[in-house]
Amino acid sequence: MSRVVVSTIGAPLAVAIACNPGPTSTPPEGGDPLLESSELSAQVHAVMDEKVDPCVDFFQFACGQWLDETEIPGHESRYGRFNALREHNEAALHALLDSAVAEASPDPETAQLAAFYGACMDEPAIEVLGAKPLASLLASVDEVSDPASLMRVVGQLHREGVPVLFDFGVGADYDQPDINIVHLSQGGLGLPDRDYYLRPGPEADALRKAYTEHIATMLALSGTEDAPAVATQVVAFERQLAEASTPREQLRDPNKRHNEVDTDGLAGLTPGLPWPAYFEAVGAATPGVLNVSPESFMSAMAEITVGPSAKAQRAERLQTVKAYLRWQLVNSAAPYLSAAFVEAEFRFFDKRLRGQSEPTPRWQRCVEVTDHALGETLAQGFVAQHFAGDSKEIALSMIHAIEEAFAAGLPGLSWMNDATRTRALEKMHAVVNKIGFPDRWRDYSAMQLGGQHLENIRAARRFEFDRGFAEIGQPVDKQEWHMTPPTVNAYYNPSNNEMVFPAGILQRPFFDADYPMAMNFGGIGMVMGHELTHGFDDQGRKYDGAGRLTEWWDASSVAKFEERAQCVSELYDTYEVQPGVNLNGKLTLGENIADFGGIKDAFRAWRAYAEANAEAASPAVDALNNDQLFFVAFGQIWCSKATPEAERVLALTDPHSHARYRVNGPLSNLPEFWETFSCEPGEPMRPVNTCEVW
Repeated sequence: MSRVVVSTIGAPLAVAIACNPGPTSTPPEGGDPLLESSELSAQVHAVMDEKVDPCVDFFQFACGQWLDETEIPGHESRYGRFNALREHNEAALHALLDSAVAEASPDPETAQLAAFYGACMDEPAIEVLGAKPLASLLASVDEVSDPASLMRVVGQLHREGVPVLFDFGVGADYDQPDINIVHLSQGGLGLPDRDYYLRPGPEADALRKAYTEHIATMLALSGTEDAPAVATQVVAFERQLAEASTPREQLRDPNKRHNEVDTDGLAGLTPGLPWPAYFEAVGAATPGVLNVSPESFMSAMAEITVGPSAKAQRAERLQTVKAYLRWQLVNSAAPYLSAAFVEAEFRFFDKRLRGQSEPTPRWQRCVEVTDHALGETLAQGFVAQHFAGDSKEIALSMIHAIEEAFAAGLPGLSWMNDATRTRALEKMHAVVNKIGFPDRWRDYSAMQLGGQHLENIRAARRFEFDRGFAEIGQPVDKQEWHMTPPTVNAYYNPSNNEMVFPAGILQRPFFDADYPMAMNFGGIGMVMGHELTHGFDDQGRKYDGAGRLTEWWDASSVAKFEERAQCVSELYDTYEVQPGVNLNGKLTLGENIADFGGIKDAFRAWRAYAEANAEAASPAVDALNNDQLFFVAFGQIWCSKATPEAERVLALTDPHSHARYRVNGPLSNLPEFWETFSCEPGEPMRPVNTCEVW
């Protein structure tokens, strides 16, 4: 169940697993003293390709040696320094979980971790059961006979975490962000994006054929007769959902996602769908107010599902919908079933679609799902071991420095009028900063676990669904976190006007309390500036300091902002990531604006720090002055490579640009970078025509 819309620093395809990225990528176990200058220099230079002119391709200059020497692990489709840190954090969680299993502690939280993780690691028990853990849910699907029973099963499946027909979530009201309401939105596809169903051409046809064959395999494993024919029907049904879906870049505008209706309005949008049956199945009466996004999808989904008027057509369509529900149920459960299901899922989704050559090791998958299910219990041991000392205080001081840099830059924005500039400053001062870990840990004691893996996955999903459902109509919990503390990421939540930086990303190479501050500002400082700028990107700027979706800008400032945003969008449209595959400037616009603003504010904050601290004048790394080190540290956090297949998926689905352009795009438009590396006008990293927003 989706809960809130947040803007993150990155969205990896998968969690990283163990490999040896070399000494330049592996974070310390924590608390190491400041690296000796020679050691730090060796680590920084070992990543760079200094034969490359930084004014021609700065990403290659900062990361070239790493790119040449690093192989993408077989169990990954994308690998970079984000992944290397995630790998380190996963290893730490792995050790905590192995210890929990071994010690058989009477402590209920430790025992709960051990039970969940232990059942996941018990491959023999999972293998013996085969598809049996799905029997009761499959039987419920088979019993669907009319729209009411269909909606009851859809509600049951949503509570089980199976994303059929549409997405259900609970989150802040756009108008009253202190109150939670229900959000219904488009969804229900098995492939990553509507484009996979609609794009013409032999390559797209071949992928759809492979997808149909994969569905047939999974349905056959679950006991479906005549699986190939049924799979063809399922893909045709999903194609109809795809045709009804709005392209994701068009849904970036929160005003287009804001469509509140009452129960009568929902019924009018979706004739033939008995919503009381759905809400009864999920455990409550129909909510009074719901947000529907987009309305056109919900109407089309109802027509596709129960619309045919002729009795024979309705009966035929119902059988197709039941097959679709069965497929989505099996697909959702496949990672937690026997080897036949796991291997089939790997062959299509990981290998065929993303170019991954080996399955993810089981221990890593079990760590990941345990973190997802019981993350704030598991995080407590991680925080104690890996986020000690004065890290939190230093990180908070850096955030304040970034905020001061943002404020200092506002007077220089000639396109923004004074009234809007004043309100922007007020919003910035209202931003809430969360660092490291929550003030209050989540209580999972109501989650009833058993001895079987899928049973526990289902229990965790129901627990999370019920937790969210109980918040409908209730005040938003402003202390809640939407990432677990070991996560290597960060986010901005516009409804709460908050930035969140988990302990997982406050590690090397992004941050270390003993790093030279030029590196900290180039690493985590840029992340902080990125998240702050999300409050003022093409989406975030539409929320005021209290989190309300409202227009608080002067009309002339809006027009000038949109003109500058269009420049950024058109720039990223030109970036080609694979032959014939370009970035989507509209889809990635918010993240690109955040990258532009983030690096500018981080550099401004670094310079203010350097001017106030005499020790910052001494170069920390051989052959680089500290301003250059700032930019190299920024470039090196994005060192990354991916399979061609993964790059195509990301170009279609990821609102973040590819790593090379997250570095070269902002820097080639930043005068401070040109000055630092003496780039001449007309060089690739100093083009004639440039963009600037914040």
